[in-house]
Amino acid sequence: MINLHENIDRFFKRKLDIEKLLSNSKGLKSNELAELSKELSEIKIVTDLAEKLDNRKNEILDLEELLKDKNSENEIKEMAKNELKILNNEVEKLEHGLELSLIPKDKDDERNVIIEIRAGTGGDEAGLFALNLFNMYQKFSTNQKWKFEIMNISETGVGGYKEAHANIVGKDVFGRLKFESGVHRVQRVPSTETNGRIHTSAATVAVLPEAKDLEINLNEKDLRVDVFRASGPGGQSVNTTDSAVRITHLPSGIVVSQQDEKSQHKNRAKAMKILMARLYDLERSIRENERATDRKSQVGTGDRSERIRTYNFPQGRVTDHRINYTSHKIDKILEGEALEEIIDNLILDERFKRLDKVK
Repeated sequence: MINLHENIDRFFKRKLDIEKLLSNSKGLKSNELAELSKELSEIKIVTDLAEKLDNRKNEILDLEELLKDKNSENEIKEMAKNELKILNNEVEKLEHGLELSLIPKDKDDERNVIIEIRAGTGGDEAGLFALNLFNMYQKFSTNQKWKFEIMNISETGVGGYKEAHANIVGKDVFGRLKFESGVHRVQRVPSTETNGRIHTSAATVAVLPEAKDLEINLNEKDLRVDVFRASGPGGQSVNTTDSAVRITHLPSGIVVSQQDEKSQHKNRAKAMKILMARLYDLERSIRENERATDRKSQVGTGDRSERIRTYNFPQGRVTDHRINYTSHKIDKILEGEALEEIIDNLILDERFKRLDKVK
């Protein structure tokens, strides 16, 4: 079991140390000041909970003393009993909240991400669903006040997406979106279906934590860079110069292509950004596999072959299979509004599992 008192004491001590440093911040650099302020805000989440818990426990002691008092009126004692019941329930929730707040954070949660969406099985319908998912994350990002920058889009002939990448920048982006990686399945009647039969198709989502400078040590000898002429749907030339770039990382076999920009330099920069994110994600997956032999049974494995969610249009429901959570707000979810409810439940489920491991 987590030693609450020992851990909380450390938080209070660190809080005092930081407050002293910030009260005399003349000798601090701007980046040090920012880091300390950020750490203090995170620590205060724990200490505020602890102080609230202590206050409620003191209130319970006062009520228990009142109930022991033989001179107290029965009506007052009855009110005290009801209040005591409420406070005991609140204390239980606060203690559990404290336990959850003491679980070490995933150091990557604060990172920006590159989201990668690909059409899977299902032909044209899979491409249209990939477009739906891309739009969903774009709208969700707007609601979260994140910056959503489209990096490249490869369209199908019927208006869907074969593949699309976007860079999402903001607060705790990876921490909120990391559970979206996997196979998303859709069940609906395509507009071209005359007999009203339900068609099942899929799209794959990969949420890659953005690699920071100098984190990935790349050797130029490990890269093969090819340039070619960009083309649109059906092979129609959309550029008269060899501006498109394909980068192959030879040791891992990872291939990244970029052709949306007219500048070869810009396409190479975007391709390198995606490549770095994929390599960091690969390293992260290896580390997690080494730490957890039961990783595949946990939320957020990042396994690209894992079917994580089904969007059933005829029944108007979305089901996340990892936590057996179903919502009947399919339209609002695809508009990026009710998606937060699913994400919140996934985060809570993962925190409970991590809590069980440290008990």
